[in-house]
Amino acid sequence: MKFKFILILVIGMVISALGVYLVLPKRQSKPESTGSQKSQEKAEQKEHKIIYWQAPMDPTEIYDHAGKSKMGMDLIPVYEDQAGLGSEGVVKIDPVTVQSMGIRTTTVRRGDFSRKIRTVAIIAYNEEKLYTISPKISGWIEKLYVDYTGKMVKKGEPLLEIYSPDLVTAQEEYLLALNNKKAVSQSSFSSIRKGGESLLKSSRQRLLYWDIPQTEIDHLQQTGEVRKTLQLNSPVDGVVIHKNAVEGLFVKEGTNIYKIADLSKVWVYASLYDYEIPWIKDGQKAEMDLSYLPGKKFTGRIAYIYPYLNKKARDVRVRMEFPNPSLELKPGMYANVTLQGKVIKDALLVPSEAILRSGKRNIVFVVRDKGKFEPREIRIAEEGGPYNNTVRVLSGLSEGEDVVTSGQFLIDSESRLQEAIQKMLEEKKKKVSQNNQGDKSMNMKMDMKMDNKMDMSSDKKNN
Repeated sequence: MKFKFILILVIGMVISALGVYLVLPKRQSKPESTGSQKSQEKAEQKEHKIIYWQAPMDPTEIYDHAGKSKMGMDLIPVYEDQAGLGSEGVVKIDPVTVQSMGIRTTTVRRGDFSRKIRTVAIIAYNEEKLYTISPKISGWIEKLYVDYTGKMVKKGEPLLEIYSPDLVTAQEEYLLALNNKKAVSQSSFSSIRKGGESLLKSSRQRLLYWDIPQTEIDHLQQTGEVRKTLQLNSPVDGVVIHKNAVEGLFVKEGTNIYKIADLSKVWVYASLYDYEIPWIKDGQKAEMDLSYLPGKKFTGRIAYIYPYLNKKARDVRVRMEFPNPSLELKPGMYANVTLQGKVIKDALLVPSEAILRSGKRNIVFVVRDKGKFEPREIRIAEEGGPYNNTVRVLSGLSEGEDVVTSGQFLIDSESRLQEAIQKMLEEKKKKVSQNNQGDKSMNMKMDMKMDNKMDMSSDKKNN
């Protein structure tokens, strides 16, 4: 038993020695590789100068030397090629960071520039084609020919008949004046003849003033028959939009009995914002479509741009005219109107999403190189394009330059951060320079005191 125990112990020692022999060379090779890596890192660090040390959680917490941040974390070195704003305020960002920020760019170009305006409009009556029927004599309505609102009427079509005692009296007076003229026509006195003619003329004019047709007056003169009622006819082709007439109703002169609208041409009202007004003008073509008639387009023109602004909605009213021969356009309908604005030739264009608007300034970021962006102030004019997402540039950019269209807010925040760090570093440099100057002045004072003491001691020895 003792021999077996010794044998097992010897075999174990041999196996352990063999394992140490096989593993030891590998362990010795590792320190050699880590040492080479450290030497490479030191060489790289010598090539890049460290400007300051920064806290990983607070970029504005900076130090002149390595150490711990306020949160107890190791400070991160910031090298010369990574920090600060470049010349002319160029923002420098690591290309890897730029890619993770999702920054997109586009090229500034030139081209024809216009704006397509789309808005909702409402169809209304043509105010120039509205007619009111109102009698010039008082009387009773004896017969109605147009007895409901919405009825279509033709020009010259009878609307109603009205009885008026004044009208009967005026016809009888006209017949008396006519007979009197015939009786005095053979008189030897010219004054009597002229008086008869004047009386007939005034009687005739009175009937005309009451809108009695000339045909009715001629019929009265030929037949001598006095008519009891006066017939009122429609002055235009149109539709009755208001009716205030009932058979047997007594109406006074000036009462609005009918209102007739000519719908052969309608007005269309739309409201545009003030910044859209420069794109339109009187006489400009307008297109309209209705949801009630899908696929059909109506063509009209701008008739009038109102010279004042709606205070509540902050918009300007525009009136358009559209022909309506088939009466498909009905007042009160809503419609969609499209206006193609004027064209500006050879305009310098940039997407509106590329512009940072601060109220006073308009800023874009111009790509200078990989990871370098220049903030630049520009002057802009109208906004338009196919989808109203393009801006015309007046100054500040050139054709062919690349500008940032997405992620510029991140670049802007980075530039502000770097600007703040630069100011903090400058303040530290000023304090250091002031301290150095103070130390120099103190040293000079100490030297002067030592010189004075030396002179005094030498004077004592001489004495």
